[in-house]
Amino acid sequence: MRPFAYHRAETPDAAVKAAVYALDGETHAPPGAPVQFIAGGTTMLDLMKLDVMHPRTLIDISGISGGIEIGAGGLRLGALVRMGEAADHPIIRRNYPVIAQSLALAASQQLRNMASLGGNVLQRTRCAYFRDVSYAQCNKRRPGSGCAALQGMNRQHAVLGASEACIATYPGDFAQALIALDAEVEILGPRGTRRLAFAELHRAPGERPDVETVLAADELIAAFTVPAGPWTRRSLYLKVRDRQSYAFALASAAVALEIAGDGDGGAVREARIGLGGVATVPWRAREAEAALRGKALDEDSARAAAEAAFAGARGLEHNAFKIELGKRTLVRALLEATRMEVPA
Repeated sequence: MRPFAYHRAETPDAAVKAAVYALDGETHAPPGAPVQFIAGGTTMLDLMKLDVMHPRTLIDISGISGGIEIGAGGLRLGALVRMGEAADHPIIRRNYPVIAQSLALAASQQLRNMASLGGNVLQRTRCAYFRDVSYAQCNKRRPGSGCAALQGMNRQHAVLGASEACIATYPGDFAQALIALDAEVEILGPRGTRRLAFAELHRAPGERPDVETVLAADELIAAFTVPAGPWTRRSLYLKVRDRQSYAFALASAAVALEIAGDGDGGAVREARIGLGGVATVPWRAREAEAALRGKALDEDSARAAAEAAFAGARGLEHNAFKIELGKRTLVRALLEATRMEVPA
């Protein structure tokens, strides 16, 4: 691991000021910025040890308190809330089960107790070519060097949202729930606080896979807000992986439904769908949502929605199986959601 400076900030404003001071006028965009915020550190420290990331300064924000606020208008999750705390919260489990499940199915209990929500959505890909510096070709790690995965072993890689520069999969679970529920993200920086749709936070790889989000180097995530809606209770997260514990998704689906009559057999009034394990960024399947509205949700309509969701998918030598797996995962998630017992 390379040498670095360490600063501990006790408030969000102090963290931002420390970043501005450490950057000293530099304008590098994350994730290559020379200054990085650290909370749980469950991803950052690994990447520093692997020599994938080598920031000059770490700003520790782990001592800043997070918070969960639940009201009639929706849910507010502080970025420094631990994953385990949100996953175990009884009201989140009852009224926003897709959020609780997406967190409970991520990592081990020990990691969930340490990792923050903000850090989780910013975690970097598990692509082996990115994490192993012995591979010269990785546009995320070395812009302009190429993408070794295109011609290499690409079983874990994306079939949606990829480019000729990068096919690395976004690895998280929580982000799929946020994008499905139309969450917003609150961002704090030296220019003040700004809010944007969570769907706008991550950038598709395009020609610059190394620039993964719209965050500036001196900005940090303060909170996530999720609006209340009749679909939040009839929601779930389904994750398909190589093993049932401590593995990243091969395909996953976050679904939230509003159904006429609030039960099996009614027409779909509203559908919200996020896909994971198959895309380069948290993926909203709006074509699938449109295909479901106004229809009774059964095997045929669910399959039609899945076909719409993966109409633009592109498989390569080892990951083409993900297209059919992703479709089947979505169909299963939709049908399971229709049969949920929704609390009054």
